[in-house]
Amino acid sequence: MVTVRQFDLNIEKVLEHWNIAFALRELIANAFDEHKLTKTKEPEIYKDENGVWHIRDFGRGLRYEHFTQNENKEKLEHPELVIGKFGVGLKDALATFDRNNVHVLIHSRHADITIDKSHKHGFEGVVTLHAVIQTPSDSNLVGTDVVLHGIKDEDMDQAKDYFLHFSGDKVLETTTYGSILKPKKRKHARIYVNGLCVAEEENFLFTYNVTSLNAALRKALNRERTNVGRSAYTDRVKSILLACSSSMVADELAADLKNFEAGQLHDELQWTDVQLHACKILNANEKVIFLTPNQLRNGGALVTYAQNDGHRIVVVPESIANRLGNLKDIQGEPIRDLDGYRTEFNHSFEFDIVPLKQLSKTELRVFAAKDIIFNWLTKSQTQNIKEIRISETMRMDFVGNETLGLWEPLEQRITIKRSQLRNVADFAGTLLHEVTHAFTGADDETMEFERGLTELLGQLASCALQKESKKGFWDLFR
Repeated sequence: MVTVRQFDLNIEKVLEHWNIAFALRELIANAFDEHKLTKTKEPEIYKDENGVWHIRDFGRGLRYEHFTQNENKEKLEHPELVIGKFGVGLKDALATFDRNNVHVLIHSRHADITIDKSHKHGFEGVVTLHAVIQTPSDSNLVGTDVVLHGIKDEDMDQAKDYFLHFSGDKVLETTTYGSILKPKKRKHARIYVNGLCVAEEENFLFTYNVTSLNAALRKALNRERTNVGRSAYTDRVKSILLACSSSMVADELAADLKNFEAGQLHDELQWTDVQLHACKILNANEKVIFLTPNQLRNGGALVTYAQNDGHRIVVVPESIANRLGNLKDIQGEPIRDLDGYRTEFNHSFEFDIVPLKQLSKTELRVFAAKDIIFNWLTKSQTQNIKEIRISETMRMDFVGNETLGLWEPLEQRITIKRSQLRNVADFAGTLLHEVTHAFTGADDETMEFERGLTELLGQLASCALQKESKKGFWDLFR
C-alpha cells in the first residue's frame, strides 16, 4: 500500500539569484559528502537513455528527516571530509528547481520524494513548498538516486565545473592543510574547500584545495558557499605553501621570483615567508646557488665556477638574498648564496703553487724586490711571516674575482698571484697589503688595517729618502 505524506520545507528565505547550476551543485556536493562519510563508491552523474539526468550516490539513502536540519552535526564533526554543513542546502536546491520548472524525483530505500506546493498546516491561506513523501518504490535501493527532468547539458556542465573532482587540475603536492594544484583548463586559479570552488583568483600562481579549515574559513563558508573573501583563506593558503617540500612547487615559486624586478609577481610571491620557503626547498632538493641580479651580472669567475660545479643559478630579489645567509633549508643545512659558495670554494681550494725555478727572469727580478722591502721594514712588522710563495690561481674575493694576495695566519705565509709579478709596482702593492694583515691581524677596510698600512708606507717613505736604499730599489724598475 502506498502512503503519501507532505512535509513542509519551511523555507523562509528563497535564494532568488540562484540558478539551476547552483542547485545542481548542492545535490552533487551532498552526494560526494555521503561518499566520503560512508567510504562508499564514488557518486555517478549521468544522463539516461531518455535524456533525464541522475545524481546517484551509494550511501545510506536520503530520509525525510534530512529536511529538518539547520546544521548537520555529522558534517560538522568531519570538516576535513565534507563540503557542506547546512541542511538547508538541499532545500535551497529544491526551491530553485521548483522556480525553474525542473521536476525532481528522489529515490532511496526509505522513501520516494517529489516536490509540490501546498497549504501550510493551520494556515490555509498560505501556500508553501512541500516535500511529498511516498512509500519507496525500491526498498532495496543502495544510496540515493536524484532524477531530474528538464535539466540542460550546459547547466550540468556548469554545476560540475564547481568541483575539483571534474577539473582535471594536476596535483603538485598534498600537505596536511590541503593540496597545491596546477590549473589545467581555466585561465584563473581557484580556491577549493574539500573539493568545492569557493573563490577564483586572477593573480594566483597555483590553485589550492583546502582540506583543513580554520575558524575564519569555517565562518566564511556561508549558506551560499561562493565568493568567499581572500581574508578568510589567506592563512590556509600560506600554511599549505609553507608545508610543501617538493621541488615541483618550489621551482615554480622560484621561477616567479624572477619577475620581482618587473613588478609582475603572482600574489603568493608577495609573501616574504613563502619566498624564503621556496628557497629552503630548492636548497634541500637541488644543487643551487641563490644570486641577486647584480651578483649574477658582477659575480665574476665565482659564478662561472659555481655553474661548472653543477650548481643551478636561482635569481632572487635583494631583500630575500639578504636573509638567506642566516637561514637553513628544510633539512637543516645552510642555504647556499654567493658568500656561502665562496666559503665552500675557498675551503676546498688547492693553490697551484709555482716553484721559483719555473719563474721567468723578469718575474724573478720582480720577486726579489721582497728582500729590499723587508730590509726597510721593522722586525715587528715582518716577524710573523715565515714564507712568501707564488700561485698560478687564487681563492675568490667577496665579489667573485680571484684575490691578488692572501695572508694565512695559521701557516704564517703570504701567497701572491703570479700575474702580480708583471711589474714591481703591482707586486709591491700586493705584498704590502698582505704584510699589513700579517702584523695587524685586521680585516680590510677597518681602522686598524688603515693605520697599519699607513705605518708601513711611512716606514718605506723614510727609507726611500736614504740615497743608498733608494738607488737599490729604483734599479728594479729599469
